[in-house]
Amino acid sequence: MKKLVVALTALAAFTGSASAADLAARPYTKAPVLPPAYNWTGFYIFGGAGGGLWAADQHVQTTGAAIPLNIDQRQGGSGWFGTVGLGYDWQVNPTWVVGLLADGQFGSIRGTLQDPVAGWTGNQKLEDSWAAGVRIGYLVAPNVLSYVNAGYSGAHFSGVTFLNTFSGLPVGTHTNSYNRNGWFVGGGVENNLNIFGISSPGWFWKTEYRSAFYDQKSVNEVFDVTNLPVGRDLKFNNWNQTISTSLVYRFNWGGPVVAKY
Repeated sequence: MKKLVVALTALAAFTGSASAADLAARPYTKAPVLPPAYNWTGFYIFGGAGGGLWAADQHVQTTGAAIPLNIDQRQGGSGWFGTVGLGYDWQVNPTWVVGLLADGQFGSIRGTLQDPVAGWTGNQKLEDSWAAGVRIGYLVAPNVLSYVNAGYSGAHFSGVTFLNTFSGLPVGTHTNSYNRNGWFVGGGVENNLNIFGISSPGWFWKTEYRSAFYDQKSVNEVFDVTNLPVGRDLKFNNWNQTISTSLVYRFNWGGPVVAKY
């Protein structure tokens, strides 16, 4: 009996040792890597180009008394421009960004203004403009910002050299250049250029639509030689629409921040 107990005990010990030896060693695994945490807070600069349209509701009126001489007509034009600017953003939580911006546009958005009373026509250019305002953005992805913006704007318009509407010849009159102020509203999308396997941590691309509305203006029609008033003015407002695309550099981007273990 004693021999049987001893034999069973030895068998149990041998079986347990073999089972423990058969167990595979626990494989080594790294801690999971957290997704990139991008930070949009910081300064940026940009430069680009675009195209635009402007429209002006205008009529002719007498100088001084401002008596309308014809009904309102809508004139307009189109053209191209370059743009440069800068700004500062704050990422206030994981999905929202707010910021300040300032930029300028330089080019030629050219359109027609007319004096139908005298049978005169001429081209006016929006030569340059500037804007300063705020923007609010929503991160549709950690490195893609969709935003709206609004603020104050100013613009410089060229004078008009009048031509006869039938012959196209100069009539010896013109208007002088002037500045107008107003406001703008717009929106766009800005995304990081880490695409197609190319690493460009601080570089972004943005595309933006903007509408700018400028105050009404009355400009004197004047003689070329004396610069004295003809006796009629052109009164009009201006609505300017642009679409631009720009290359952006963010100074503090530096790529995603990844947790270390």
